[in-house]
Amino acid sequence: GPSWEHPIFEAVLAHLESLGPMTVEPVSVGIFIKSNGSFVELRPKTKWVTLSFPLARRLQTTRISRKPIASGQKIFHFVNLTSPDEVDEELRGWLTESFDQFGQS
Repeated sequence: GPSWEHPIFEAVLAHLESLGPMTVEPVSVGIFIKSNGSFVELRPKTKWVTLSFPLARRLQTTRISRKPIASGQKIFHFVNLTSPDEVDEELRGWLTESFDQFGQS
């Protein structure tokens, strides 16, 4: 993929691996990062990488790029990333919350 994609994947993965063991599964549509089942997805698009992650609550922020999808106890959120700098404290906090709620055994 484009040279800007890999640094975004690395920034997300670096934070997630700091939370606990993860399995990285490259698939045709992107990268699935798993811990206790499917957890986070990174899907490359033409101009960004879409990061999706579940939370038990609905986020109210302009950073969410499309309508969250509810599935059981999970509400899946989508954030479009164009730079690893966007994997900031706020986003890392959401990923940590997601891991605490759904990523642990």
